[in-house]
Parts: sequence; structure tokens; C-alpha cells
Amino acid sequence: MILALTNATLACPVGGVTKGNLLVRDGVVVATGLVEIPADAQTIDCAGKTIAPGIVDLGVARIDRAAFRAGGIVRVGLMPDQSPVLDDPGIVQRAALIGKPDLWIHPIAAATQGLAGHDLAEMAVCLSAGARAVGTGKRWIADTGVMHRVLAYARDLDIAVVTHAEDGGLTNGAVATAGETATRLGLPAAPAIAEALAIARDLMLAEETGARLHVRQVTTAAGFDLIRAAKRRGVAVTCGITPAHLHLSDIAVSDFRSFAHLSPPLRSESDRQAALAAVADGTIDVICSAHDPRGPEEKRLPFADSTAGMAGAETLLPLALMLVRDGHATLDRLFALLARNPAAVLGLDTGTLEVGKPADLLLFDADAPWQITGDAFAASANNTPFDGLPVQGKVLRVWKGGREIV
Repeated sequence: MILALTNATLACPVGGVTKGNLLVRDGVVVATGLVEIPADAQTIDCAGKTIAPGIVDLGVARIDRAAFRAGGIVRVGLMPDQSPVLDDPGIVQRAALIGKPDLWIHPIAAATQGLAGHDLAEMAVCLSAGARAVGTGKRWIADTGVMHRVLAYARDLDIAVVTHAEDGGLTNGAVATAGETATRLGLPAAPAIAEALAIARDLMLAEETGARLHVRQVTTAAGFDLIRAAKRRGVAVTCGITPAHLHLSDIAVSDFRSFAHLSPPLRSESDRQAALAAVADGTIDVICSAHDPRGPEEKRLPFADSTAGMAGAETLLPLALMLVRDGHATLDRLFALLARNPAAVLGLDTGTLEVGKPADLLLFDADAPWQITGDAFAASANNTPFDGLPVQGKVLRVWKGGREIV
């Protein structure tokens, strides 16, 4: 099959932002720019709208196909915190296969058995079953000896270790970041330094072992400083963040809004500003949705009793585009954060519009205005802290391997 997308704005993390056409043959990009259209091609006039690589969402908690389609997401890195935990090759293999062909699921296998942080899981076997990385899930491995062995084993397998960076000794039982807001509301809180402590240890271990480390969410100024310094030393580290930590501070929980109960918790305004600076200077490598839909039985509770998490897949693109409009990132850089870089962490050769790459494509209208309304979500739950926010940027069509997903 030949697919021709004409009269488009092409946003490629490698080639920059250009005008022209894109030609797909048998699921692969074969030409971009001033392309002669074959007579037998299926032609779609994009009317100047933007074609970009389909989003690769690294670190989702739940598989939610309708939400991913609505958000322009074609590949997801699935967190190991599933039921059952992704620590067995049979479970990993099933998770990797259930989404095809519309959605490609790339499991992040558990680094330790049951994610308990004690005994190493069968990483090599899980890798052969379809895992693309190993991770600590939503927890931090407190035992430094265990974490050292995890990193050394992952180095030998040449896969990334995806970590959650919060020192559990400080954050146990906490639901907010220590500060004026948490004190005023009487919420159990932990100091923001819990993140930096966890990052510092894991960076030292990654440097010593030579392993690849991806800190799934970095949210504090101290954490960003550590990541910058490690990158300057040549440590193989990358890090990510969610739109919530870029656009919201802990003030968002002032009225006990449980939809703003996240993990890591929302930080101070100074940390939020540090996060925006980290996007601009290249410290942050990945923007992810942290998609974790939770129903009213888990969210319509007193703040301290509610479950952390947000439904983020459908709002990932418009909230990320705010970074372009505010001058923190260019459009091509944005799709490095949303597609190319998360694909690289997972060892996938995709995430660009280059010739020879899979035709995982997203057509969107960057200027289309709409209002985030949780009740209208395609997701299995509507727990978004951005409910009611006016945004711009609407997904129009999505292709996976050159085949449109409807």
C-alpha cells in the first residue's frame, strides 16, 4: 500500500520543521519533502496541519487503548506494577502481544521479584520474552546492594534501568511535598530532598557500573542539578517528567483536590520553574503522560486516603505544546521529548520521520482550541488535575505502521 500525505507541516526531531509531503510504502516512510506522488497512492491533503512521529509514552500504568488513540500515542512503555507483576516471562510476553497491531506495548520488566526490592528477577528471560527495559516500578529499591546488582546485570544485558526516585525512608506515608501548602492543609508530607537523595545514590551506582539509567520523573531543582552534573561527567543517564509537574505546583492541592494527588507529589513553584528551565537547556529527555486512570472509588476520598495518579494520555499533546508557545522548546525538540528519546530509552529505532523508519504518524492541528473536560475523556477514568483548562492542539488522525487507527 502507498500512502501520500500532502500539503503538510512536517515536525521531525531530526530534520526540523519543514513544509511538504510524506510518502509511505508498506508501512515505512520512503520519502519526505518535495515528493512526486504515485498515481496509485492513497492521497490525504493535510491542509497545512502538522505531521509528526506518533508519541511513544514511556511509563504508563494502565493499558487504555481508546485514550492512547485519542492522545496520538502509538507505543507505550508499560510499567511493571501490573497485576500480576511483570516479573515472569509468560506475563511479559502476553503484555507485549495484546495491543498489536493498533498499539505496540513495550513492557518494562520488574527488576526484582514482585517489585519487593530484594531478589533479582529473571531479567534476561523477560528480555527474550519482549521486555524493552527493567524498572523499579513506583517504588525505590532501598537496598543499595540490590540496586548495584540490578544495574550491573542490566549493563551486561545492554538495557536501561527505569527508576522511581524518592527515598522511601522519607516518603513513607507522605502524600504531599513538605512546605507551606502541606502544613496549612495538615497533609502528611515529605521533604523534596527525598528525590535528590535517591537520584544521587542511583547516579553513583550507574556511574560505577556503567549501566544505562533512566529516572522516570525528576521534579525538583536539586534533582535537575544532579542530572546535569552526571551528564557532564559522561554518565549514561536520561530523565523524564510529566506535564503536571511542568504546569502545576503544590498550590493545586490547596482545596484538597484529590485529582492533584500524584506520585511524585506536586512541588513548589521554584521547583516548577526549575523544571521549565531543565526542558529549555536539554536536561530533561522525555515528557510522559504517567497515564494512571483511577475511578471515583479511589479518587473521591479525603486527599490523604485517595490513590495517587492521573489520566494523562489524552492531554499529553496539548499540554506539551504549551512549552512551544511559551518558548521553552521548539516543535522539533518537543517531538524528540515525546517520541525519539523515549524510543531510544527502550532501544527502539523509531520516533522520527526519517526515510526508512516505521510510519508511526500523528496528524494534529496545533491551533485547534478546546477545553479539557474529564467527563468527556475516552479513558477508563477522568482523574485529570487539568479539568476545565482551555488548551490548543487536537489530534486528528493516527497511523501505526502506515495503517490508520480508528
